[in-house]
Amino acid sequence: MEPIDRREAAWTEFQKVWGELLESLQTPGSAILVEGERDRDSLLRLGVRAPIHLVHRGQSLSQLSHGLEGQVRRLIVLTDWDRSGGQLAQRVRELLEAGPVTVDLEFRRRVARALRGELVHVEGLAGWAQRLAERHAGSLEQLWDPEPVTRRPTG
Repeated sequence: MEPIDRREAAWTEFQKVWGELLESLQTPGSAILVEGERDRDSLLRLGVRAPIHLVHRGQSLSQLSHGLEGQVRRLIVLTDWDRSGGQLAQRVRELLEAGPVTVDLEFRRRVARALRGELVHVEGLAGWAQRLAERHAGSLEQLWDPEPVTRRPTG
């Protein structure tokens, strides 16, 4: 398969998975967990309007997990697709799986599969998607979010 065909296939699959993720986040009690500020900014540009929680906020994973238990029923973990991101996702799942929070690692896996190795860091998602959307004579806003992005404080 040629690189252009591979990228087109990645774009098509990403649009499908991302649309499903956005729809899933509309369920009350749903939230998403990313590693840092730039990851959150990328997700906001991609139309995420559910609460976005950050791992790297100066607190331990145990403290983060305890705080999430009172706020979230379902947590989609979207850490980077490298070894440390995978380990972090598993650690979060281990800390929360015995409590009331359902931890969803499936979207992390599905987005990684859709990207076909094109990205490793969540913070690069919006830029990658913007480039491909423009190649198809569109924009991210046309795909997922007609409203302008404003940065909201989240946990």
